[in-house]
Amino acid sequence: MLLYGASGHAKVINSILRTRGQEVTAIFDDDLGKKNLGDIPVVGVYDPDFQPAVPLIIAIGFNDIRRKVALRIRHRFGTAIHPSALVDDTARIGEGTVVMPGTIIQADAQIGYHVIINTAATVDHDCVLGDFVHLAPGVVLCGAVQVGEGTLIGAGSVVAPNLTIGTNCLIAAGSVVTTHIPDGATVRGNPARVVISNA
Repeated sequence: MLLYGASGHAKVINSILRTRGQEVTAIFDDDLGKKNLGDIPVVGVYDPDFQPAVPLIIAIGFNDIRRKVALRIRHRFGTAIHPSALVDDTARIGEGTVVMPGTIIQADAQIGYHVIINTAATVDHDCVLGDFVHLAPGVVLCGAVQVGEGTLIGAGSVVAPNLTIGTNCLIAAGSVVTTHIPDGATVRGNPARVVISNA
């Protein structure tokens, strides 16, 4: 596997891959001062001709940057799912997605491309996550929640069943979401309230 981004997020992805017997052979990074991440060489800016048959994961936590990078990549994308994650057989997980230790993804959940399901997050039945979503550690999505593309749901947040969270939203850590959230909103609190609206 190749990674793009020599960061702390890359360390976790590398750890996941190693538990599955997969090796990260090299990492691309735009910071030319980075030479290695642990024992993995950082080979510089992205080169589509470098190990072109090897899949790549974008190891960048920021949703908007991950989205911009994905448009430039010509390698096929891999996935990383920790063996401790409980993923129902009926769940669908898109390319480029990373599923961290201790997560639960229930029946008929649909996870988009380049999504991060962080440590111990829970995605219940029939949830639909758009591309480039990030669920931070400990997030709980109850059944049939829809999360729009590019949204970040902060650590420890809870989303009640059957709700829709729009695209490019920020749900602050520890929020309890009990109503639909419009596109571009920043919300926080218990119950969560919109504090910034970009609609």
